Amino acid sequence: MTENTFPVYSVDVIVNFYRTEILTSQEAKHLSKSDLTPVPKPEAVQTLYMRVLHLLYRFRPECHSMVPLLENIQYPQYHEGATAITSVYIRMLQFLPMCLVYDFSLNDLLAPKKQRTLTILSAIMNFFHFRKQRMELMLEKQAKYRADMDRLQAYTKSNLDMEKKIEIMMVIPPEQQAEADELAAALAELQTATMHECQEVNARNDSIAERKTIIAEKTQKLAQVKVDVSNLKEDIGRFKSQIVESPEELKSQMEKMRENVKNIKISIEDSDERVVELQNMVQSVTHTEAEIQQMYNLLQDLESSMNGTKHRQEEQLELTAQYEKKQKELKNLCVEEGQLRRALAMRLDKESKQNIRRQKKKDMKEQHVQDVLGQCNQIHQKREEMAERIQEITGETQQLKAKIQSLRDVCSKETERAQVGLLHVHVHVPVPAQHGNTAVRLHRLSTTLCPPPWTSCTGESRRTSST
Repeated sequence: MTENTFPVYSVDVIVNFYRTEILTSQEAKHLSKSDLTPVPKPEAVQTLYMRVLHLLYRFRPECHSMVPLLENIQYPQYHEGATAITSVYIRMLQFLPMCLVYDFSLNDLLAPKKQRTLTILSAIMNFFHFRKQRMELMLEKQAKYRADMDRLQAYTKSNLDMEKKIEIMMVIPPEQQAEADELAAALAELQTATMHECQEVNARNDSIAERKTIIAEKTQKLAQVKVDVSNLKEDIGRFKSQIVESPEELKSQMEKMRENVKNIKISIEDSDERVVELQNMVQSVTHTEAEIQQMYNLLQDLESSMNGTKHRQEEQLELTAQYEKKQKELKNLCVEEGQLRRALAMRLDKESKQNIRRQKKKDMKEQHVQDVLGQCNQIHQKREEMAERIQEITGETQQLKAKIQSLRDVCSKETERAQVGLLHVHVHVPVPAQHGNTAVRLHRLSTTLCPPPWTSCTGESRRTSST
């Protein structure tokens, strides 16, 4: 007790705790600080210990005073006072090691000391605080388990709803199956046609780009030719002013110029024809662009429908991912549920075993109490029968004593009369010899019929003792 692992509380704290938590209303009113200090009262300390045992083990205080008649005790009422103290002492010896008190003795009940009693009560108070914390923790775990079970049920319900929705979305109704097949076939044909048209459009775009490059080159050459023609005209004008006109050279130059002009005209005609062809090609290209625009609109519609289907597929994938996630959570929760159920089953099994043991002990105690009460009733009946017999015997003895006394009185009177008569006979009448035997016989007969008081008392006492 010198090194305690728990705090030792003050008297006021201990009294307040035991008033509010342990004792009942009437006992709490009667408990005061003077019951523990300066000298603890044994009755108050024993009451506190009994209430602690009742609160922890459901062992009522009146059960401590019951004498277990396992053996034939001659005077069980003598053991009732010590039985309660012995019972409390044995059960406190079993309980206090859980409060880290290992040296509880009988003097702590019969003659408790202040410091030791406060230490034991502080240890019990510390155990109750620990018990309260554990119970709150268990209640929190139980509430958390119930919340997890409710959440698990909600998750399973939502998973079932999601599965039903996915099945509804994946399953096509039979009345729409033909239409769905037609739409799928039309979609496949449209995809192939759009692919073919896209290839054609790409080829035409490539050819248009090539022709545009050719037209650009031709226009660039035409511009260059026009520039050259203008330069040549300027050169001709300049050369005309510089060159001395000779008919031969002029003719030769004129021929050259004519040839150049013819060549230029031919190139211009070729370029005009090329331009006409290019204009026709541009018109065809614009027509094809309109067709391509229509196809592009159709492709946009198809793309929007494809995006819708893709969005639905993404939603389906998200739903499947959520479903898998929920399945994993459900599996984890099922595992936790299994663990909690196993723990709960083990706990319930332990509680059921403890309840069965308690019920057996209770039944044994009740049976023992019934046996004890039956034995007590039998003992009381035997006592009453013995008392009645004793009363009857005393009445009979009183009657016999009265009869004996009356017989004694009668016999004494008769003996006196007989003696007086015999004396008169002996004095006045001489007895003949032949009548001597008759007188002796009469005397003996009188003594046998009416004996003297001293002989009759001894005989009656022997008779009564023999009976």
